[in-house]
Amino acid sequence: MQASVNWCGNETFLGLSNSGHSIVMDGNGGANAPSPMEMVLMGAGGCSSVDVVAALREGAQQVVSCVAELSAERREQSPKLFTKINIHFVVTGKALDESRVASAVKDSLEKYCSVCLMLGAGVEMTHSYEVIEAA
Repeated sequence: MQASVNWCGNETFLGLSNSGHSIVMDGNGGANAPSPMEMVLMGAGGCSSVDVVAALREGAQQVVSCVAELSAERREQSPKLFTKINIHFVVTGKALDESRVASAVKDSLEKYCSVCLMLGAGVEMTHSYEVIEAA
């Protein structure tokens, strides 16, 4: 997987995915677009939602809506890492089996959601750089 992030001036950045999608990000606390940390939080919600809906569909559950409501706390000092994240799922459907919903949510957060597992386990970070002389 590859991506690039281009600085557009001020505190605005444009993320480009290798799948051809783009997203504007705002480094000024999300004043004009989502901040990078908001993107991480939404990524966790999106990834886990995919798992929950897939598990319920595989279990022949008639899901009509799944909303992940996320709340997070961050450290006060830099780096302002997340210290707590809660994902509250609101799943709507017809004749849903509550035990299947509970299992789908638990399994997503503990076994399948790549983003949540990465956030919970920590990340080995490396870095590199290239210097290009401006014309």
